[in-house]
Amino acid sequence: MPEPDQRLYFLLQRAAHQLRTAADRRCVAAAGITTVQLGALFAVEDRPGVTQQQLARTLGLRESAVTGLVTRLTTAGLLAKGAHPSEHRAVVLELTDAGATALDAARPEIDRFNTELRELLGDDGFSRTAAALHRIVHGEE
Repeated sequence: MPEPDQRLYFLLQRAAHQLRTAADRRCVAAAGITTVQLGALFAVEDRPGVTQQQLARTLGLRESAVTGLVTRLTTAGLLAKGAHPSEHRAVVLELTDAGATALDAARPEIDRFNTELRELLGDDGFSRTAAALHRIVHGEE
């Protein structure tokens, strides 16, 4: 039996692509939104009044990418823009009722997706993988 591929970075990229494609398909079917849009909605739900610049940092995206994302979400009625209280050029983002409804529709599918990953990895593997990825994402040693 051949040794499994040990090129972790390569495997992570391929796995991320496959997981994102599957999750996008499921989120679009359940809530009409992609996983990137879902991430933005979760970030705004977690931090109402976030600016686009702060959202870009949270999502790890360029501000230009977030501008397009926010435009699509506001056009779809899922986010609303408001005036920033102290920075005249900045806007703050709020979840609309339709955005909250989309999140509620997506949550069961995301829960099922995580349950499937937990079954694949086992409880310990799931927890260890989540902890390791958290450390990578947040730059913790």
